[in-house]
Amino acid sequence: MTSVYHKILVALDGSPGARRALEHAVSLARDQCARLTLLTVIPPRSGIGLAGGAPCASETVVGCYGEILHDAAASVPDDVGITTLLVEGPPANTIVERATAGRHDLIVMGSRGRGRFAGALLGSVSNRVLRSSPIPVLVLQAPRAEEASDPALALERPRRPGEAATA
Repeated sequence: MTSVYHKILVALDGSPGARRALEHAVSLARDQCARLTLLTVIPPRSGIGLAGGAPCASETVVGCYGEILHDAAASVPDDVGITTLLVEGPPANTIVERATAGRHDLIVMGSRGRGRFAGALLGSVSNRVLRSSPIPVLVLQAPRAEEASDPALALERPRRPGEAATA
């Protein structure tokens, strides 16, 4: 089998969607014999705060984002090669720039899942990356609350509105 992906960039912000993206990227890397680049972007100082919602004082913002990256790297199995990057800049632009400069084949990232209305008003990093990236982007949703508490539910197909549950 020929590998499609050799270098996968994983954008991490500490959110549940980013954790899910990392898990999926690890699986892809194993399947494709690819190397992962774990990237955490510190937003410009005017936008201080963690995307995952965790509180972080401005004087410790670098340490907070560094901890996100460190924890993610520690969770990657030893049989998957990784590189870590902690950079500062506008998140969407920085992700695309790093992916392009690093000659990555795929960007994997999470979505915070704010919904269409809030996403349209606020925009989102994943949406901006999707629109501007010259390489494929895989966006994974954060697990729903019931999936997080019951791993078996994560494997079920989500029901459409009005669709009855099956036994």
